[in-house]
Amino acid sequence: VQLQASGGGLVQAGGSLKLSCAASGSIFSNNAGAWYRQAPGKQRELVASITRGGTTNYADSVKGRFTISRDNAKKTVYLQMDSLKPDDTAVYYCRVTAWTTGIDYWGQGTQVTVSS
Repeated sequence: VQLQASGGGLVQAGGSLKLSCAASGSIFSNNAGAWYRQAPGKQRELVASITRGGTTNYADSVKGRFTISRDNAKKTVYLQMDSLKPDDTAVYYCRVTAWTTGIDYWGQGTQVTVSS
């Protein structure tokens, strides 16, 4: 199983980006997923998560600005990021938990840089 994260880049404050995390290999669809981020010198933190049932949760710092979603047909988890701030600058990682085995899989990380 591999996760391919994409969609990062450089954007000005107030702008938007949409991250994608596509799963391939022997994994069923409709898995729980999450996005984390790690800024330089800081610990990795949970940004958003989505359960198999579709329940979403967000870190307080991104509530109202970020939206996590999933396309089961494409085995892809998304993170729509709006109203970006310089503090959102970090490497973003996706995680998918295979519901059949409970195994966590991680994407390789994608850099998001927000300029002021």
